[in-house]
Amino acid sequence: MRAAVLVKNGNPKEAFEIREVQKPTISGLEVLIEVEGFGLNFADVMARNGLYKDAPPMPSVLGYDVVGKVIEVACKEANYLLNKRVVAMTRFGGYAEFAKTDYRACAIISDNMDMTLATALATQYCTAYFAAYECVNLFENDQILIHAAAGGVGTALTQLAKLKGCTIFGTTGSDEKFEYLKNNGVDFPINYRNNDFETELLKLSGDKKLDVAFNSVGGSTFKKDWKLLDKGGRSVIYGAAERSGKKGGTFATLNLAWNFGIFSPIQMLMNSKGIIGVNMLRIADYKPLTLKRCLEEVVRLTEIGDLKPTSGGTFTIEEIGDAHAFLESRKSTGKIAVKW
Repeated sequence: MRAAVLVKNGNPKEAFEIREVQKPTISGLEVLIEVEGFGLNFADVMARNGLYKDAPPMPSVLGYDVVGKVIEVACKEANYLLNKRVVAMTRFGGYAEFAKTDYRACAIISDNMDMTLATALATQYCTAYFAAYECVNLFENDQILIHAAAGGVGTALTQLAKLKGCTIFGTTGSDEKFEYLKNNGVDFPINYRNNDFETELLKLSGDKKLDVAFNSVGGSTFKKDWKLLDKGGRSVIYGAAERSGKKGGTFATLNLAWNFGIFSPIQMLMNSKGIIGVNMLRIADYKPLTLKRCLEEVVRLTEIGDLKPTSGGTFTIEEIGDAHAFLESRKSTGKIAVKW
């Protein structure tokens, strides 16, 4: 089978080669999926740049989310998936014509669901659902901040928070994305390149502080989030994009950690504030039934029209370098996918 293999770090136009590799074999609770297409996530960009600790050693096949047909199952519990079209979260290996995963990381989708939109449901919408509906409980009129609100997880978080009636502040690096954010449900878009988002948020809110901050950037932005949180506020962190694309090796990583700051449980106790970290790879590895619940629920909410994933572009397999470059540029909105 063919796969897009990561062969070197750095430049997205040089990082991948389309190679013939061995087709996966399945066992235990696994299923084999004939892949229509796969989605890109920012973790893929981090892995391509050599900054993602969980990534397999090169040469490797990346990829967390795929859409395709289940053509083989290894256990009777998965028989209901056989010959069904599914969206699935993989433990890497998604950038290939065939991919395997635990059957509990699959959800059946309709034949007419767009492939690119469906790939958004696996990693990005599951991350958003877990962060917004399982890690915290949002209530009507809660004030929330979503960093990178035009991205895949940001788009999903906005829609989920709007279903609960929250007031949403969303950051972006471009005024051109304001219309997208407003159409998706962001009440107050903030361009963090033109304004200090902490100062701007307080001005827009009339100095009212936040109930929840959702942060995929990390570092120095987290310190500002912490100051913006009201008593009883919670900070949910699911990324460290501030580190992406920066040279400096260990020094840059240590600088990122320093920018996060040092926090004591006493600070949280005295202010009734909380910090929650989200890593869906760990949930998939150790809480597969939680992942299954989240994935099936976001599929259901999409099918009834409550959630509306958006496409940031569909690329051919030969354009995978362009797809990576586009995602890394932060000029994209919605989900980016690659089709076979």
